[in-house]
Amino acid sequence: MTSALREPQPGDLIEIFRLGYEHWAIYVGDGFVIHLAPPSECPGAGFSSIFSVLCNRAVVKREPLEDVVGGCHYQINNLLDNKYIPLPVEVILNAAKERIGEEMPYNIVSKNCEHFVTDLRYGVPKCRQITTFATGGCVALVMGLLAVLGYSVLGKRRQNQ
Repeated sequence: MTSALREPQPGDLIEIFRLGYEHWAIYVGDGFVIHLAPPSECPGAGFSSIFSVLCNRAVVKREPLEDVVGGCHYQINNLLDNKYIPLPVEVILNAAKERIGEEMPYNIVSKNCEHFVTDLRYGVPKCRQITTFATGGCVALVMGLLAVLGYSVLGKRRQNQ
């Protein structure tokens, strides 16, 4: 687990580098983050799994940063501070805490974990990953999804034979 040089402060956005994509959370203090994760009933879609992008529902969870990061690298990335004024920290934290346990629609293009945390911090849901994807820069995500889906299909074919 690796972080940026400074310790996260309440209201900071945390970017977690997974295989083929980034997961986002918002730091709420005392070692905890709030993030949008697939519900447990989505088979094989733990928050560290690329299968999580295939779920159409997600749950807002408060969990230890260390647990959410797992063995991945992360950094503080308040990516839109140069474009939008962050909301006051207390407003961010209160809004995030009010959402804990809420189940909500999930869509990789329009309602993902990055949209969720940027909306909390700036009041504007934005996703750099999707913008990058739309301009052709996110080939790794597509290749990763295709590889995982292909592997899954081949595994099922082998089981059926």
